[in-house]
Amino acid sequence: MGMTMTQKILAAHAGLDSVEAGQLIEARLDLVLGNDITSPVAIHEMDKMKVEGVFDKDKIALVPDHFVPNKDIKSAEHCKCVREFAKRNKITNYFEVGQMGIEHALLPEKGLTVAGDVVIGADSHTCTYGALGAFSTGVGSTDMAAGMATGLAWFKVPSAIKFVLTGKPAKWISGKDIILHIIGMIGVDGALYKSMEFVGDGIQYLSMDDRFTIANMAIEAGGKNGIFPVDDLAVAYMKEHSVKEYKIYEADEDAVYDEEYVIELDKLKPTVAFPHLPENTHTIDEVGDIAIDQVVIGSCTNGRLDDLRIAAKILDGHKVKEGIRTIIIPATQKIYLQAMEEGLLKIFIEAGAVVSTPTCGPCLGGYMGILAEGERCVSTTNRNFVGRMGHVNSEVYLASPAVAAASAITGKISSPEEVM
Repeated sequence: MGMTMTQKILAAHAGLDSVEAGQLIEARLDLVLGNDITSPVAIHEMDKMKVEGVFDKDKIALVPDHFVPNKDIKSAEHCKCVREFAKRNKITNYFEVGQMGIEHALLPEKGLTVAGDVVIGADSHTCTYGALGAFSTGVGSTDMAAGMATGLAWFKVPSAIKFVLTGKPAKWISGKDIILHIIGMIGVDGALYKSMEFVGDGIQYLSMDDRFTIANMAIEAGGKNGIFPVDDLAVAYMKEHSVKEYKIYEADEDAVYDEEYVIELDKLKPTVAFPHLPENTHTIDEVGDIAIDQVVIGSCTNGRLDDLRIAAKILDGHKVKEGIRTIIIPATQKIYLQAMEEGLLKIFIEAGAVVSTPTCGPCLGGYMGILAEGERCVSTTNRNFVGRMGHVNSEVYLASPAVAAASAITGKISSPEEVM
C-alpha cells in the first residue's frame, strides 16, 4: 500500500520504512514554534518537568506577535516571560519588536521551514508551512513544552483527502477564494484530523503567497495539515530564503485517499465567508447589499506582499468611503519595508487607510481594530467566529484582499470589478 506525501515525511522522521493511517508514531522534530500567548504556558510546563535547557537552541522559534507591541500590562508580562526564557536558553530564533513579524509569515521568510520538515507550533495555523512541502501542524502548549525539551512528538498518522486543482484562475481570484470555496464545500469538519493534499495542473498558476494562504486555512476545515507538492517555484523560494537542506517527498501512485475532489479554478468567483463560520460561504454575486464599518487587510493568512500589492492596485486613485475604518497590516518588517519602497504604503495612506506595525492584532480580537456591538468588518483573516474580533454581536466577513479593498471604497461588500 502506497503512502501520501504526509505519510512519507512522518515515516522518515519516525525512522520507519512505512506508516499507515491511524498508526501512532514518535517523530523527530525539525522546528518547534511558540508565540506570546502559548509560549508562557509551555515555559511553565517545562519548569514543572525540571529539564535542563532545550533540545536544540537552533530548532526553536519564539515569535511574540499576538499582542505585540504590548497592548497592556498582562501582554507585557507574557512577552517578558518569553524574552527571558529565550535569553536564558540562548534561543537563536527569537524575534520581537523591530525584527518581528506574524509568525507564519516570518518563519518561511527567515528560511526556518523547508520541504520535508516536521514542524509543530503552539498555534493552530502552523499548518501554513505545507505550502513548501513540509508537514506542519498546530499543537497545545504542553506538547510544545515536550517538543522543546526532547525534540520529539507523538502523532497519529492522518489519512488524507486529495484536492485536484485544475485550470487557470480568473483575474482577482486568489488562494483565499480557493480555500474558502473548499471549506464552503466540505465544511469546517470536512477534513477532521486528515491531511489535505493539493495536486493538479492548476497549482502552476498559484503564487507562493496563494499556497501559504491555502495551507494556512486547512485547519479551518478541521485538517491536521495541508500540503503542496514541491515544484520549481517552491524550490526557488527555498533557495532564496533558506540555507537549510530540504528533502522532496512525493506521494506514491497507489497512495490511499479517503476522498478526492476536483476544483476547477477557472470557474471560481470571489468568495466571502459570512458570520459566524468559515464554511458559510457565498460567491460575490450572492452577497447582496451589506454595509460595513471596518476593513482589515493583513494576518498570517493575507498580510504578505502579493496581498498588499493587490489591495494597492485597487485602492490606487480611490478614497476609502467616509466612515469606513481601513486597517492594513504588513505581516513582517521585511514586507513592510518592501511595501514602503514600492510606494504601496503611500497609496494606502492617501486612500485614507492606516498602516500598522506587523501584529496579529485584530484577528483574534486583540487590539488594533476591535469591533463594537452591531459593527461589521470585512477581513482577510482566517476566522469569523462569534466575538472573534470584538463584541459578541459584531460580525466578521472573510474575504480576499481584492474584495476587502473594493469594499473599503464602496462601504459595502463588493467585487473588485465594481471599482476597477
